Amino acid sequence: MLSIDPTNNTERENYKLLTGSIIPRPIAFVTTVSKDGVLNGAPFSYFNIVSSNPPMVSLAIQRSEGRQKDTARNILDSKEFVVHIVDKENVEKINITAASLPPDESEIKLADLTPVKSAIISVPGVKEAKIRMECSLEHSVELGGLDSPSCDFIIGKVVQFHIENNIYENGRIDYNGLAAVSRLAGNNYAETGEVFSIKRPK
Repeated sequence: MLSIDPTNNTERENYKLLTGSIIPRPIAFVTTVSKDGVLNGAPFSYFNIVSSNPPMVSLAIQRSEGRQKDTARNILDSKEFVVHIVDKENVEKINITAASLPPDESEIKLADLTPVKSAIISVPGVKEAKIRMECSLEHSVELGGLDSPSCDFIIGKVVQFHIENNIYENGRIDYNGLAAVSRLAGNNYAETGEVFSIKRPK
């Protein structure tokens, strides 16, 4: 088996090892609002559940040459954001929002997504997602880097769930109806695929 010391790698080489190994990764499409009122949207695959009591999710937002991404800056300023689950039907439009735009331009407009008002927070979500979660900032940590942080680690508390009626029944989500997609490496994505069950030991 090949053994690699990450300290001998470049950042890009370690990125390829991580994103090629930790698969599939769920994708969060995150909307935020800037201080100037611009609705920003971007996808993130460094995303997961933190807790169910209370419900919390995490985002690791990588910086670019030490500069914070618009999403991280907006979350830290407003303390609010909306997480959407990326699915087979919206992934093409969500992919468009990964383009690098100036802070005063909206990825939502670029991708022709439809803003929808939130119930609890001031940040709008988008109509094209079957599931969206209104979040308030619970905690943020600057991580990594040698001279300056390379990542903003965000933990958000879910203050409201929005779920399409036809994928919800008796407190459970129909994963086939949701048709969530996941991130692999490079330009590759994956669908849920074959499902199997294993009983958890008592």
